[in-house]
Amino acid sequence: MTTLAQADVDAIAARHPAVFAGSRRKQMTGWLVGLGVVAYLCFAWWFFAIGSVLANGNWGIAGVYLADWVSYETRPRIEFGDEGLEIRYPRFSAYNRDRHPDWVELEDVRSPGVAGRIAMTIGDGSVDIAPGEVIARRGSETVTIAISPEETVSAAGPLPSWAEQDARDGSITISFGFRGSVEVEADEVKVRQRFWGWENFVFDANSPFWGKSFGEVVSLVFSDERIKPEMSNAALAWNNILNNAEWQHGDVWLKLGQTIVMAFVGTVFASLLAFPLAFAAARNITRNVVVNQVAKRLFDFLRSVDMLIWALFFTRAFGPGPLAGISAIFFTDTGTFGKLYSEALENIDDRQREGIKSVGAAPVLVQRYGVVPQVLPIFISQSLYFWESNTRSATIIGAVGAGGIGLKLWEAMRTNSDWENVAYMVLLILAVVFVFDNVSNFLRKRLTGQAVR
Repeated sequence: MTTLAQADVDAIAARHPAVFAGSRRKQMTGWLVGLGVVAYLCFAWWFFAIGSVLANGNWGIAGVYLADWVSYETRPRIEFGDEGLEIRYPRFSAYNRDRHPDWVELEDVRSPGVAGRIAMTIGDGSVDIAPGEVIARRGSETVTIAISPEETVSAAGPLPSWAEQDARDGSITISFGFRGSVEVEADEVKVRQRFWGWENFVFDANSPFWGKSFGEVVSLVFSDERIKPEMSNAALAWNNILNNAEWQHGDVWLKLGQTIVMAFVGTVFASLLAFPLAFAAARNITRNVVVNQVAKRLFDFLRSVDMLIWALFFTRAFGPGPLAGISAIFFTDTGTFGKLYSEALENIDDRQREGIKSVGAAPVLVQRYGVVPQVLPIFISQSLYFWESNTRSATIIGAVGAGGIGLKLWEAMRTNSDWENVAYMVLLILAVVFVFDNVSNFLRKRLTGQAVR
């Protein structure tokens, strides 16, 4: 490679000034565009106060929220009663008045679930609860909280960094980091202990298979001695999995199936209706301007209203359920398919149609053999893509009452305590979308390829 000397470059520039001037203008334009982008980004950073937003973000809450997806909490409540301390557990919990976790110890038991003193181990700390007093320890620090008959909560001495008192109701919250927290109120103590994993994912506490190892479960499933005389152990195990009170596998899978059916039926019906209407909207197929405009304005109306709005409308009209979701997808996609199909028809090669017409074929046959073969691959590809896309959309519209797993997901999110169930449903949705995306891509390649050949 030969490098020109500066004198040679200057000589060439003198002979061809227009070429070098254009090169310099392009370089200058590139620099100006780059400086403009940097200036805009700096302005956006200042205008939206992005630095302040990032600095003031409560990242601790975000960490706890993400941890809720991959963990579960045991949430006992200790109420101060006349007979002593009464411990209660949430509905569907694995524990009850007669069965307590190993980190909970009842002392001076007076009746099932009622004791004179309750001690708990939480992470690297502990909590001792007695009538009128709560003693919390974390590491080498201890805080004693007194509950007076006037229903006031006060700490003996300054609170450590891991304890905080609410100025509104006077309750004191004791944090044990990831492992949980204890909230001391005037009439009760709320305990939250966190563990990694998904508790009772297969069998809930009411199942005879609960708490048993995998080997024990397999042995019972294939055992001839029936746990319930009316059904085999295998049928009982499957029934317990489907009707798991905490995870509700059967209902979740049913709602997921409804979402898939909503997407499929809505897309198919929209494709079937949009197909003939697209011929009416295409100017080169239907020469009547009035018919063209009516069909196109119908498509504009149907697709201008968002699918979510249609879902709200049909939920009001038909009530919550899959019918509202199918109708919302059907209306929206009819407008979208009609526009896409009609545009594809308007861009066909007229020579093929004219060739069929020249042999005296009827108008229907002209469309069948001169038009449809050209646009069918496009129609199929677009329909399959929207079928896969509507599987995701059906989840969103389900959250507003249109049925399917979206409604189930929204119900779990509203509790603000069952985020592991939310994570479970999100993973199912991701799996379904992944499968449908690959199936849609495969079918598009196969069907459009066969149509082209």
